[in-house]
Amino acid sequence: MTSPLGPNAPTLRQLELFLSLAASDGIASGGSKIGMTPSTTSHVLRALETTLGTDLIDRNAPQLELTHAGQQILPHVRDLFAAMHLIQATAGASAGLNSGMLRLGSFGLSSSLQLLPPLLQRFRQLYPGIDVRVFEKADAEIEQDLIERRLEIGVVTLPKSNFDTLQLAEDELVAVLPEGHALAAAASIDIRHLGRYPLILTHAGSQSLVAKMFARSDTAPKISHELTQMLSILAFVQKGEGISVVASMALPDAYPGVVYRPLLPKTARRVGLACLNENRLSPAAAAFWKQAKTSQKKK
Repeated sequence: MTSPLGPNAPTLRQLELFLSLAASDGIASGGSKIGMTPSTTSHVLRALETTLGTDLIDRNAPQLELTHAGQQILPHVRDLFAAMHLIQATAGASAGLNSGMLRLGSFGLSSSLQLLPPLLQRFRQLYPGIDVRVFEKADAEIEQDLIERRLEIGVVTLPKSNFDTLQLAEDELVAVLPEGHALAAAASIDIRHLGRYPLILTHAGSQSLVAKMFARSDTAPKISHELTQMLSILAFVQKGEGISVVASMALPDAYPGVVYRPLLPKTARRVGLACLNENRLSPAAAAFWKQAKTSQKKK
């Protein structure tokens, strides 16, 4: 039987390499991500370009860059693999969601420790055969992984205009101070006063919101450290390395030598689920999305 795509259609393996290259900083490293040697990578890439009749990688660029043609076909290749995953997930779920995999993204403590656990506990009770994997990354990385179909659903800060979203919670930014700090005696703290002190900036989900908060208050923060782990931030604050601003939901109830204070004006943070299209999720992801939506209606 003749292929509907014609005799010279690119193979899935060739397109898999192209997708890997688009997210890599070098041709060899892109191939190694999917188990190809450098020589095999070069051969498969050349075969793909010959099949398509155009160069996909700009070999004159200082680092790996797609040509205009490569940039044009990239969204279609992503759509193809998203469809392939959907076909596999749908086929695997034919017995009533007794098997399959769900990949979720989580941007930090507030989502990994507070928002996801009750959702996952209920989901596993309903669908014990589904293999759920959670990948903790920065908010921007989760967005990119959703776009590139590495994740189906992610817990992110809202709004996210390019995604379908479902709000799960709202909290606010608070100042994190050493117990004996000059501002610790205040019941609440004017954001503009924070600009006087070294700031330990979080690289977690609220980083962009913190930056916007200072910009709105016309205050330039004196950034002394940039940390990802909340325990590291708390330890640095405790030792007097600076102050910090983080989302209240990400903080433990108490930490020795550290106090939390609300900010004026109040800066709220909304957190929720995001996906590319809630109507095109795999059966497992669609079931998780529906469960999360139902749980929100009950609150």
